Amino acid sequence: MTVTATRFYLLFVLALLAAATLVRAVDPFFVRALRLIAFDSYQQLAPQSYDARLPVRIVDIDEESLAKLGQWPWPRTKMRDLLVELTGKGAAVVGFDILFAEPDRTSVEEIVKHLPPVQADVLMEKAAGEPTNDQTFAAALKEAPSVLATSLGGSANAAPPAKAGFAIAGDDPRRLVPSFRGATGNLPIFDAAAHGIGAINWIPDRDQVVRRAPLIFRVGDALVPSLAAELLRVAQGASSYVLKAANASGETAFGKNTGLNHVKIGDLEVPTNADGVIVVKFRPGNPAAYLPAWKVMSGEVPRENIEGRIILVGTSAPGLLDLRATPLEAAVPGVEIHAQLLEHILAERSLTRPDYALALEEAVIVVLGILLALILPRVSASMAATIGVCSILALFVGGWIAFRRWGLLLDPMYPALAVGCMTAGITFQVYRRVEAQRGEIRAAFGRYLAPAVIEEIIADPDKLELGGELRELTLMFCDVRNFTSISEHLSAVELTHFINELLTPLSEVILAHRGTIDKYMGDAIMAFWNAPLDEPQHAEHACLAALEMVAAMEALNRDWEEQAARTGRPFRHVNIGIGINTGQCCVGNLGSTYRFDYSAVGDEVNVTSRLEGLTKLYGVTAVVGEATLAKSGQKFPALELDVVAVKGRTRSTRVFTFLELLSHQPNRLDGLQQKHGEFLAAYRARRWDEAERLLGECQEFGVARLATYYSLFAARIAALRNTPPPPEWDGSFAMTEK
Repeated sequence: MTVTATRFYLLFVLALLAAATLVRAVDPFFVRALRLIAFDSYQQLAPQSYDARLPVRIVDIDEESLAKLGQWPWPRTKMRDLLVELTGKGAAVVGFDILFAEPDRTSVEEIVKHLPPVQADVLMEKAAGEPTNDQTFAAALKEAPSVLATSLGGSANAAPPAKAGFAIAGDDPRRLVPSFRGATGNLPIFDAAAHGIGAINWIPDRDQVVRRAPLIFRVGDALVPSLAAELLRVAQGASSYVLKAANASGETAFGKNTGLNHVKIGDLEVPTNADGVIVVKFRPGNPAAYLPAWKVMSGEVPRENIEGRIILVGTSAPGLLDLRATPLEAAVPGVEIHAQLLEHILAERSLTRPDYALALEEAVIVVLGILLALILPRVSASMAATIGVCSILALFVGGWIAFRRWGLLLDPMYPALAVGCMTAGITFQVYRRVEAQRGEIRAAFGRYLAPAVIEEIIADPDKLELGGELRELTLMFCDVRNFTSISEHLSAVELTHFINELLTPLSEVILAHRGTIDKYMGDAIMAFWNAPLDEPQHAEHACLAALEMVAAMEALNRDWEEQAARTGRPFRHVNIGIGINTGQCCVGNLGSTYRFDYSAVGDEVNVTSRLEGLTKLYGVTAVVGEATLAKSGQKFPALELDVVAVKGRTRSTRVFTFLELLSHQPNRLDGLQQKHGEFLAAYRARRWDEAERLLGECQEFGVARLATYYSLFAARIAALRNTPPPPEWDGSFAMTEK
């Protein structure tokens, strides 16, 4: 990637990250909706189970109760009887999720308003001195541990009368708790008689689903407890609340006014969000939590189901329209939400969205975005998609683990959406860059493929399809000797320059002799002749190319030596090894449907690679197979080296080296071929003494480039004396290494 392309890619990634974090910081509705879907899914996947041991029960004014006891609203005398029955069986507290805002329409004083004066006077005379229905209910409220409801709203009415005090520890949280202009309460006689008054308001989200329940509200400057909070207070006989806010003793705030941390109700210390709200861990509805009102009134409910319990009186009758939606159910009675809030508190459940959640989610987006930006351009499209999917799955798994193990609400949805967009954006950018570079890549490949191959592909693009043909090829492998020791003294830039400077003239020689460069393997070259176009003299061209490549290396070494002398840098002579072989191979567009090259495969390719490896064993520059010399018409004088069975092959191969590469003084080689042949014959006939004598005579020719070779055979003879070969031995050497 060029510097300009790198900068553009960097700016593109930074723009994606900035957009992702900005959208999350603004938190538009669709982001909040995704977050709520995730949190609801957590509860739906692992809903809270009902615990019958918790002391919370609902006295339900259900349809059957209405059928048995009369239509709603019931006379206050009936409500009194219900309250007396509950307190008589030891209820810890009785709370009404019902407003008593109007006088009892069944009271005498209300009935006479609709009668003729004469009848009204008679009825009033008979009722004189008797308490009204409302008075009898108020008396029962005063005697019982009772809590009434109030509904906060936009009316101008004052806050309900305070039944408990509020002590604030730390910063004043009033600015953060949910606030309302006024309240709609009960008849003053009831509010005065009740031991507690709590708000029954909810704060549903935009989809009208109840997920959160406030413990404290505000009307003007007055604080108002919720119905659940008042039930807990009255049940414990407490007289006040302690609101523990930021910077209170023992509360963490780091000097900032971060709102409420806890609400202390009697002996209970309830953790809340900064606004005094609890995120409720809901459970599915369970009939065991309900006591039908008609059964309570008839005395059919055992004392143990009431004694010591927090009793909520409410209705599940659909006609009374007190239904709400929760994350688990589309419609539940409103009274059950109060009951489940109480269960949540008493069971000490925890479901919180911590203060650091936003910072953590944005950090995850940034970190994953950077990692994706670094990784995706370096992998295939399928792998990029796999990495993107795995990253998204990891976000969901992490959010689920945080919910299950620690009761934390961490949003996986928006980070997953952001990561998905990042993956798509980065993939698109990489694809765009690849498309722009294809023209350059086509031009670059022209330097590595034979021009004939390129011309055939241009003329017939169908040749890019997978496929091959069996063809006789002459193959060449060329490798740099001791490349590791050379490269360790060079920097990455210097090494790249060295390889380019080395391979360029060698490649030019191959292409000049009508060869096809199959591939570069670091410091090595694989090439072949007689494909894709027919070349009858392929073996001759390969041999000529090998000799010219050696000459080109000598010229390169002279240039490098001169450069070293000018710069004062150390000079190391670079040698190459060349293996040449001829045989049947499969050649064509080979690979997979995703990537393929014009290449050759087959046993003869492997043999050629092993022949190149033998140059190190024998200490010569080139090793040539017998078939190559035969195909070249014996135009190249050669010295036989050995009969070898290369690793991975049982059939032996006779190998040679070019005489031209053994010495710059040809007169030194006069008579060497004959003496060398006699030595090999004695060696293969197991005449060890004669072979040693002839080997010594060969060494007297003083050919330095055969010193390693003759030393090798001297060691072989000594070894074979001690461990004679088997009777069927034909003088061949079995390679045990590549």
